[in-house]
Formats: sequence, structure tokens, C-alpha cells
Amino acid sequence: MTETTYQSALELLTFSTARGALERGMAALRAGQTVFDLRSVKLSDSSGVAVLLAMQRHARAAGVTVSFIHLPVSLQSLATLYGVDALLAPPPASSSTLSADPSADPSADPLQHH
Repeated sequence: MTETTYQSALELLTFSTARGALERGMAALRAGQTVFDLRSVKLSDSSGVAVLLAMQRHARAAGVTVSFIHLPVSLQSLATLYGVDALLAPPPASSSTLSADPSADPSADPLQHH
């Protein structure tokens, strides 16, 4: 399977956006996406942590390794507080990790918030 990375255009990963983000994330997992770039997320609450953990559980159940890269500080802090930071930690730097294509159409991003 080819590793695919998309940069999220989602700026809020909170209670109000969690359901839609989870639906888009699960669809992306089913389509084979394995790396999620969260650099555009500016604010996250505990619902954001729950979304990423749900995606992680789904991926593991399917025998797939999923990675979340460029996690925002707010999400990292909550994950550390809850003791789940190791589950969401980005993979070690590797030449096999693809960067998001800056010319890519952001509307193709499964985590983009509309």
C-alpha cells in the first residue's frame, strides 16, 4: 500500500467539529490514507483527542499503521494529560514519509472543514 499524506485544512478539532472530522478521517482510512498532517489545526479539545484515538483503533483493527504528524500543542498537551500521547506520537523521521503536496487541491483533503 502506498503511504499517502494530506495536510488537514481543519482549523478546529473540537466538540463542534468532531463528528464531521471523524467521518472524513474514517473515510480516508478506508480509502488507504495512512498519514494525517494536522499542521493547520489551531485549537483542539478532548473531542479532538477522541477522534484521533478512534481513527487509531479503527486502523489497528484493520491491521494498518496510521500516523498523525504536526500535532498542535493543544492536542499534544491534552494527550499527555490523559496519558495517551504515545498512541498519537508521530513516527520517527523517515525518508519514506511523504510531505503534503503544497499544490494539491485542499478540497480533496478528507479532514478539511467546510
